[in-house]
Amino acid sequence: MIADNQADDRLERPSELEASVWSRLQRQIQFIVEIDKVKGILRQSLVLDSSRRENDAEHSWHLAVMAILLAEYAPKNIDLTRVVKMALIHDIVEIDAGDTILYDQRARAEKVERERLAAQRIFGMLPADQRDEYTRLWEEFEARQTSEAKFAGALDRLQPILANYHTHGSTWREHDVTHEQVVAFNKHMQEGAPALWSYAASLIKEAVKRGYLR
Repeated sequence: MIADNQADDRLERPSELEASVWSRLQRQIQFIVEIDKVKGILRQSLVLDSSRRENDAEHSWHLAVMAILLAEYAPKNIDLTRVVKMALIHDIVEIDAGDTILYDQRARAEKVERERLAAQRIFGMLPADQRDEYTRLWEEFEARQTSEAKFAGALDRLQPILANYHTHGSTWREHDVTHEQVVAFNKHMQEGAPALWSYAASLIKEAVKRGYLR
């Protein structure tokens, strides 16, 4: 276990690596060590066997796989690599900001500034070029204006709908979420992947029939 962010400074630079390369690599490794904390950020959703809550790392991995597998439902000429990158980094800010349930309006209003500061700190650990790239990707995902961000956003909403459906509405029932809320907060999926929204809408309708959703 690394006790603090200065631990790597005690390493001696290998003679075959230039000082600039060594400095860049140290910053990258420091970031890699920091984002291990994502594994400990618990989300509201349960894993599909209902045994425990899902963590942010599992959620991000799931989205990345979904992006590759469901790419045929994305807008034409989409940059899939960009979508996968967004999927993998979009929740890193929750290391500092924590997870916020989608249907809590007050909490969501307060999270914007927390996440902005978190992005500044965490991506700021990287070399300048990567800091700027990942900050732009995170901002693009949040803004949901490009085709890539809209598709990534659709996947980000589909995954917890699937989780709720397959865990008998666990999070929906816990927070007394209604059918109208689920539709209102997720219908923007249609902008990034109409077919996926159609599928999600059918799950939501069936969830009401089965009593998973009020």
